[in-house]
Formats: sequence, C-alpha cells, structure tokens
Amino acid sequence: MLYSGVSWGATGFEVDTVGPDGGRVLPRMQFAAGRADEMIAYLRGIRGPHATVVESTNGILDGRMMAAGLEVFRADEDALPRRPSFGSVPAVDVAHAAARAPAALTRLVRNRGTQTGREPLLERWIASAADATARMSAAGRCLDHGPRERREIALTFDDGPLPPYTGRILDVLERYGVPATFFCVGMNAGAYPEEVRRIRAQGHGLANHTWSHPFLPELTRPELVEQLARTRDRIAEVSDGPAPTLFRPPYGARTPEVVRWLTEEDARVVLWDVAPDDWAMPGADFIADTVLAEARPGSVVLLHDGGGDRSQTVEALPAVIEGLLERDYRFVLVDDMVTAPVG
Repeated sequence: MLYSGVSWGATGFEVDTVGPDGGRVLPRMQFAAGRADEMIAYLRGIRGPHATVVESTNGILDGRMMAAGLEVFRADEDALPRRPSFGSVPAVDVAHAAARAPAALTRLVRNRGTQTGREPLLERWIASAADATARMSAAGRCLDHGPRERREIALTFDDGPLPPYTGRILDVLERYGVPATFFCVGMNAGAYPEEVRRIRAQGHGLANHTWSHPFLPELTRPELVEQLARTRDRIAEVSDGPAPTLFRPPYGARTPEVVRWLTEEDARVVLWDVAPDDWAMPGADFIADTVLAEARPGSVVLLHDGGGDRSQTVEALPAVIEGLLERDYRFVLVDDMVTAPVG
C-alpha cells in the first residue's frame, strides 16, 4: 500500500507519497491552489493500492477527490506533529503517520465529508457552546436567522469560489435579480479572483469562511486568527473592495473557547436555519423541496458553490427562487439582516 499525504499552505498544496516502510517512493509534488484538478489527476495516476490522506484542517478537497474515485482518509491530530500557526502538517508527515498506523485512519465517505465519523463530536461541541452562542447572539454578534416578522430570505453559498459552479450560480442570480451572500474560502478566493470580483460587481455580499475549511475547535488561537485574517485580507485584495466582516465557521463547529476567541476578534458570526445538505448531492429536487418546506420569514439558507460538484445546486436554484417569490418572499443580503432593527 502506498500513502500520499496532502498538505496545504499559503499558495496551494503539496503531495508526498511513501511506501509501507515510510520511505518516499515518488518525488514531492507541489500544486497551486487553482490546480487542484491537476493534483487529483496526478493522485489518480499513481499505480498500485493507494490511499490519499488529509488532515482535519484541509477541508476543501475531499469531495472533489472522492468524486474522482480516490480513496481518501483522514489522519487525526493525535497521530501528527504540531502544526505551524498557518498551514497544515507537512505532507510527508501526514504520509508517515498513515504508514505507521493505517488502522487509525478514518476512511471518508462522500456524503459525510471530512467530518466522517466525528458527527457526535461535532454535535457535542456545538451543544457545549449553546450558552456562549446565545450571549453572542444577544449582543448582536451572531445570527442563525433574521427578524421573523419580515418576509425576507437570505441565500448564502459556502466553500467557493469554484469554477464553473460559482459562475453558473451567479448567472441564475443575475437572471432573477436576486442578491446572495458568498462565504468564501481564502485559498479559493486567491485562486479564482475573477469570480470574487464578479460576485462583488453583481452586488452580492462577500464573507469569510476561513482559509482552508478546518475544524475550528482543533485550532489554537493563533491558528484561528491567521485563518480569519488571511482570508479577510485576500478577499479584500482580489475584490478591490472592503474587507468582509461576516464570518461562518466551517460545519458550524464551535466550543465556548472558540466563541470567546471569535468575540474577542470582533467577528460577526452567521449560522443558518435551513440546510438541504446540497454538498452531499441528494438530488436537485430534494434540495429545492427541502428549502421550500423549511423556509420561514427571516431564514438564512445554507447552500454551496464550492467544495465539489455543485451542479445539483445550480439545477435546484431556479426552483428555489421561483418557489420563494411565489410565496411573497424578498431576497436580502445577510448584512441587511444583521443591521435590520427588530420590531
């Protein structure tokens, strides 16, 4: 069995492949952030039994890798050396950890993603932060929906930008004259600046979704600050506009400590109350039907334009928009909900 560790950094990804004895069997390879498809093709071309291994701060590749037919595993942090304040554990260390203890790896499942096997832990994290999240909401620094007395809906899209899906979603939004808010991953924003500029040019909102889509409760405070700050700065740089002030934690993951750090960083946190799990590709009809069934006045709808094949989201979007318009909803940016007076 060969093990290919994949790491991320400021400019892209690195791949190191080792054999069962931990010896490197292929040259170290580097790929710019916008060349992830080339990296996946390279990994697919490796001959023989082969595992692709990521770690938990690298949360934007697994869907695309699995869709391409790769067997993808997660190495957890207790088996890895300490990360730097920005960037993941080096690829060779991820590969070595896999070769040392392959039974400790978690095989990822396409409709569960990087969090495969950790759903109960994620639920405990979020439950533990309920009081801290409520205090943040009471202070006007966190929302999962807007005012319920207004027939307003905020469409939001996570994990992009990613061609061609971001562009197709923008085409649909432009056709209907509907605004939306895009929670961008910093690495993707830097890789596809033309998509970010188009989002802003069309009047949509730009917001922060971290640099690499990590599990926030596993980060140190310096790591979290770097994720937020670098993404904020990159979005501002490539869009020629103001830095985003809204932030959405990947997976909604949070603990009391994470909430405290976000409060101290003056982040305005946006969660959601409608999520059709479009990232799991349940079908365009299911996505549209779920949104229409669950939407209420003030709802924040969580959809995705990146992280994998988002063709079903694109296909579902016209039915979502038309169905909500028929119910006399008005589409707004999340910023409008954050700043809207209540009552």
